[in-house]
Amino acid sequence: MATASEVAARFAELYGYAPDGVWSAPGRVNLIGEYTDFNEGFVMPLALPHTAVAAVARRTDGVLRLHSADIDAPLAELRVDELTPLSDGGWAAYPAGVVWALRDAGHPVTGADLHLASTVATGAGLSSSAALEVVTALALDELFGLGLTRPELAVLAQRAENAFVGVPCGVMDQTASACCAEGHALHLDCRDLSLRQVPFDLAAEGLRLLVVDTRVQHALGDGAYAERRAGCEAGARALGVSHLRDIPYEELPAALERLPDDRVRRYVRHVVSDNHRVAQVIGLLDAGDVRAIGPVLTEGHASLRDDLRISCPELDLVVSTANAAGALGARMTGGGFGGSAIVLVESGDTDAVTEAVLEASAEAGHTAPRVFPAVASAGARREK
Repeated sequence: MATASEVAARFAELYGYAPDGVWSAPGRVNLIGEYTDFNEGFVMPLALPHTAVAAVARRTDGVLRLHSADIDAPLAELRVDELTPLSDGGWAAYPAGVVWALRDAGHPVTGADLHLASTVATGAGLSSSAALEVVTALALDELFGLGLTRPELAVLAQRAENAFVGVPCGVMDQTASACCAEGHALHLDCRDLSLRQVPFDLAAEGLRLLVVDTRVQHALGDGAYAERRAGCEAGARALGVSHLRDIPYEELPAALERLPDDRVRRYVRHVVSDNHRVAQVIGLLDAGDVRAIGPVLTEGHASLRDDLRISCPELDLVVSTANAAGALGARMTGGGFGGSAIVLVESGDTDAVTEAVLEASAEAGHTAPRVFPAVASAGARREK
């Protein structure tokens, strides 16, 4: 894992002078509430210990220079007044998009030099892109004295991904990276961005949350994510509401009867029921019944698999195998079509469940997944 000092030293090698500071922003894993954020619903992510670390210096000449330790590509040099949305699908579009979004919102960002190193796995559904965006936004906010709040930074980072990169994501990933607190999950209302830090100390309960990265790569810009968002919006229009968040769970059966399109009906059923699952998990955590959230996670996976249809054989095998091996519950997490699953286990069952998942994956001829614990960690911060 790259330390702040290492990233600062590499910055100095690249640019010939020391950075103004070093910042970090984490990836996230979502406990419950999938594809609900752009429906103005509810989500419950937690930050991971894996982070994007950026050494950054302020410039006043309109030049933006970007370099990543993780990409085999030369230093990119751009001009801030020539940044154009949807012009580049490479990694540099994420930090460049943040500069564009800040300037488009009227903030006087006049250039920067940036060197970045990340330990957030790409394509694993752990929000590596949001970590890039948020660390850039936090650094520029401090360097240019913009005075933005963490939720405001998250919204600008989301705009960078939506309008500049071209991925129509909701605001959950960026808000989690910017706002999560150590030892807590984040209960976020994606309509008004109100948030609550919910204590989530699994170790104290004798539990672990495992992340199983299937190493099946997904790319949300390929249209599947956008198609589901469009389907959700069509469902909201057909039901006469602005967003599916406005359909009460108790009224879901009646709402589904009004939808003739099976595809739209499935999407609506998933979103409304997943908002309900977020409420269930909050209630169980508040009551101190942490183990009881396991079946809710598994129920959520069935909805993602059958109604939203964004799972894949590798994820389904992880979930079914983990549960059969004694896990309390499991589900895929993130945008889907690959990526990661989460598995809630008793601490003493960690090795047995992990071994069962690895063996089943090998027997099926799948790439060996990477398994690691998800420890609720701090959000974006200045490192030095």
